[in-house]
Amino acid sequence: MAESPEEVAVLVQRVVKDIRNAFQRNPHIDEIGLIPCPEARYNRSPIVLVENKLGVESWCVKFLLPYVHNKLLLYRQRKQWLNKDELIDITCTLLLLNPDFTTAWNVRKELILSGTLNPLKDLHLGKLALTKFPKSPETWIHRRWVLQQLIQENSLPSLASKGNLGAAPMERIHRLVQEEMNVCSEAAGRYPSNYNAWSHRIWVLQHLAKLTVKVLLDELSSTKYWVSMHVSDHSGFHYRQFLLNSLIRRTVTDNNILVQNQVVNEQNPSLQKGEESAGTEAACAEEQSLDLPCCLDEEMELCTELIDNYPGHETLWCHRCVFYLQQHLSNKLPVLSAVVSSVDSSDETLNNSHHGPATSHMAQAMDVDGLNESSSKQGYTQETKRLKRAPVQDSLGPEMEYRFVDKVLTTCRDVDQVRFATAYRKWLVTFLGQ
Repeated sequence: MAESPEEVAVLVQRVVKDIRNAFQRNPHIDEIGLIPCPEARYNRSPIVLVENKLGVESWCVKFLLPYVHNKLLLYRQRKQWLNKDELIDITCTLLLLNPDFTTAWNVRKELILSGTLNPLKDLHLGKLALTKFPKSPETWIHRRWVLQQLIQENSLPSLASKGNLGAAPMERIHRLVQEEMNVCSEAAGRYPSNYNAWSHRIWVLQHLAKLTVKVLLDELSSTKYWVSMHVSDHSGFHYRQFLLNSLIRRTVTDNNILVQNQVVNEQNPSLQKGEESAGTEAACAEEQSLDLPCCLDEEMELCTELIDNYPGHETLWCHRCVFYLQQHLSNKLPVLSAVVSSVDSSDETLNNSHHGPATSHMAQAMDVDGLNESSSKQGYTQETKRLKRAPVQDSLGPEMEYRFVDKVLTTCRDVDQVRFATAYRKWLVTFLGQ
């Protein structure tokens, strides 16, 4: 085994070269790992490539990691010169073994900005590092930085001005979103309650997918099976709460816009009918794509089924508590707030929606009826049709919740389940005031 500095240098250079050759032979490597091997038993490379799996024998790590680490630090301190290819190889080797070494990611940022390194290669490197270190915060941070660079590239005017390449950026963004969803799902499955992975998934929805209704619904559907198999994962259920909250906010914003357009059309009857019909068609298309009451009912059915099938999991009761709060607030949202305020204040309306449930329902009914009276003279439009059914029906009343809790308390003998159900009932009494 190598002991002198010269022998260690030769060994490390050979291993770094073997790693580079492995990626050249198989660019579709999808997983890395350490092979337990205390000593070098054979005179062969410690890098093992089988199909799409890359393994590193553990005996060489104690030589490899300190050497590449010190060499990169010497480069950053301007005490040793490394060319661009050497930097790429050394940082790749270092990050596969220790992805939380920020300096290595910063060096690769400089290489990307200089045009030396393809940012897609860094996404692939980060994906491989996450197969071994799925919660690595520095890897997720660098991944978001790379995605921001790709978003800026896609937003350049030159990309959309070259022939038929106008749709290419949107298709590329769509592929990036799908790839990131897969990476997050795999990392979440490798590490329980992987907050970093689920937070990155939310970031992708906000900055790449722009919280479109289709993507939100697809995510709600795709994560249903995952949370059913991980009933104690708080982060997974928190992600579904984010999806539902985003859908509720979209519904409120869309309703406010429709009401505001209705009021403007009544005040300005000279507006062109073409614009009005176009807005009506857009509203109908959006209405067909989002059925919020159905989404809320399906989530409650899922939560009830999981609580019955997997008793004693606090995560499920916490999710039911937050979900009930979300649905309760969605039922109290003043749909016609756009008449007296701008659309931009919809977020504030959501936060202040807990004032007086009876008063909120009464004002909502009076305003809708008044609007229907004024609009009946002009005909029954799709906008007024949507306004009549805009408030989400209260399909989860307190009586049904109390009945569900009582059923759990009388039929279940699991001590933890009884404790969680009792705590949930106390929360209902406190929250509803009854």
